[in-house]
Amino acid sequence: MYEILEELHKQPEPFEVYTTPEMWNDPYVSKQMLKYHLMKDVDLASRNTEFIDRSAKWIINKLNIGKGISVCDFGCGPGLYATRFAKTVADVTGIDLSESSINYAKNESEKDGLSINYVLANYLDYETHKKYDVITMIFCDFCVLNPEQAGKLLGKFSAMLKPGGRLLMDVSTPAYFKSVEVSCSYERSERDGFWSADTYHVFNRTFKYAGQNLVLNKHVVFEDQRIRTFYNWLQCYSLDELKSLVSKHGLEIKETFANVAGDKLKEDSTETAMIIERV
Repeated sequence: MYEILEELHKQPEPFEVYTTPEMWNDPYVSKQMLKYHLMKDVDLASRNTEFIDRSAKWIINKLNIGKGISVCDFGCGPGLYATRFAKTVADVTGIDLSESSINYAKNESEKDGLSINYVLANYLDYETHKKYDVITMIFCDFCVLNPEQAGKLLGKFSAMLKPGGRLLMDVSTPAYFKSVEVSCSYERSERDGFWSADTYHVFNRTFKYAGQNLVLNKHVVFEDQRIRTFYNWLQCYSLDELKSLVSKHGLEIKETFANVAGDKLKEDSTETAMIIERV
């Protein structure tokens, strides 16, 4: 019992363990994630519907998305943005590793009569010869990647963009890192059975890595016949760090905002949204 308790409170090295694919591909948990994606009034797997409507309208106008424009949405989930982009008659591709989300997105596009190319894949491994006018990666998805993965993805973006093509993505900032509190909690079958359809116990730990602006949410789930641990990393970036990072891949930050709805960036903004151009 003592060893189990010690493991519960163990803080791993930065990005020592990576469980994102396991969480999104677990048959039960992925359906729970889809449910949270589709909740209109919460900011969990996706932002709330009111914000998505406002931000999609801003993105479409800002990046001139419409007929003749090719768009690729990385981490598209159930197609919340891809659907809105496609309604402008743009040529839209959506990539996600969750089969539940992609299947939902495909069904919805068929119902709406929209032609969207949905791809079930880990975007880190996605390969294509197609070049895009616009690439989007929304809801701070970039922040879950370790440094090697982040560099790989930026190289992929650079290769997939047309000359002068633009990338829109958002990240968490050092101000967000400061706002996070180190914590520990225990719950029984939390959030109406998020982790399992059966009774379970979950221990949640939030760790902060001083000097690295890195947050880890660790969830250890105890069921009758198994124990699972999920690690959710969140790397927070300063603007100077981002400028240096993207420049290594032939990309340049052109404009910054407080979010993907175009609000003004402030010193205490917990997110930074960027329009990045391939140069």
